[in-house]
Amino acid sequence: MKSSTYRDSTPHLGSRAVVALVVLIMLVGCGKSGGGGSGDGDEPAFETRAELGEALFSDVNLSQNRTQACATCHNPEHAFIDDRVDAGGDIPAVSLGDDGVSLGDRNAPTAAYAQFAPPFQANVVRDRIPAGAPDYVGAIGGQFHDGREDDLAGQAAGPPTNPIEMALPDREAAVDRLLENTDYEESFEEIFGDDIFADTDAAYEAMAEAIGEFEETEEFAAFDSRFDRFLRGEYPEFILTKAAAGEALFFSSVFANCSRCHQNETSLNKEREVFTSFEYHNIGVPVNTAVRAANGLGPGHIDDGLLANPAINDPAERGKFKVPTLRNVAVTGPYMHNGVFQNLRTVVEFYDQFHTDSEHTINPETGLAWAAPEVPATVNTAELEFGRKLDDEDIDNLVCFMRSLTDARYEHLIEENGLDCGF
Repeated sequence: MKSSTYRDSTPHLGSRAVVALVVLIMLVGCGKSGGGGSGDGDEPAFETRAELGEALFSDVNLSQNRTQACATCHNPEHAFIDDRVDAGGDIPAVSLGDDGVSLGDRNAPTAAYAQFAPPFQANVVRDRIPAGAPDYVGAIGGQFHDGREDDLAGQAAGPPTNPIEMALPDREAAVDRLLENTDYEESFEEIFGDDIFADTDAAYEAMAEAIGEFEETEEFAAFDSRFDRFLRGEYPEFILTKAAAGEALFFSSVFANCSRCHQNETSLNKEREVFTSFEYHNIGVPVNTAVRAANGLGPGHIDDGLLANPAINDPAERGKFKVPTLRNVAVTGPYMHNGVFQNLRTVVEFYDQFHTDSEHTINPETGLAWAAPEVPATVNTAELEFGRKLDDEDIDNLVCFMRSLTDARYEHLIEENGLDCGF
């Protein structure tokens, strides 16, 4: 209640009544002190797990030096990737840790559309699209490049105590940080129960669950790209763009056939398609030598990929990585699990080099022949060699189609690089 309202509404009260009413108003208006608390008798600052998770997602206090949050490596303003730039103005291949020194070995994937990944399964048989394509047999789903966590909560639990990421020493330290904030304390107790902080692991896992629920909201999955709008009849001009020709190539079972690995079997009508099968493949990605030199692992280190997942022990799975979503792919470079390629066109040329008589035998970013695969023994050459070679027009059209998969809020981030798609 505002003081002016008080004066207007009680002009004839006695002095003792006035004092009593003022005290009551002050008690109700001020609430309890400390940590930005919401006050005794008030609703908690965050009423749902998702609301609480949104705050936690952006809270740098959950890192050792209070410099890094989930949003640092998954910026909502840049398609949920780490868009911090280096001295040259480029987005680095791997992320810098909270200590300002540590570097990872894998590129931070977008958190957008991650909610659609099924729980990790080590050995499944999956019907391929289109009909008649050979079945996929192997691992599927999970979070991280190697699927080592089943769900978003499991993924969210990792970075705060990872020594080269947010670097808190343990779960207890993370829970202590939560208790510094009265809004968090009250909201956790309201949502998860009064005794949630009696058990450190339970409180930590509740934090991860809240972040996971935030990542399941529409903010992470808008489905409002140019292609989505075309499918809904809101963007008929799409058919006149290079992206339409790229779509035909992408879904062709004879030519490029990208959809074999970048289409979800439940999305035959293409609406709300996430453009990943969640399968695991070794596509011959070379070592990112610049990253290995910077992070100290050196050129002799091998990223085991799927074999690094504790649920996997078959050496034949070494070097395989989860097929990423192509949603927002035009604005989520660098590319591949190790960020070895800067440009989307380079990625398409890399795939084409496996075709007989391909014209794309040189990496356009280095001016040299494509480097050897990091794990040559398990490269899926049968899939990579399928289809015909692509000419430059084909590649332009495919790049334009992938640009059309960008959420509306991120379209301004697309760098045309001399290619006019006709949008």
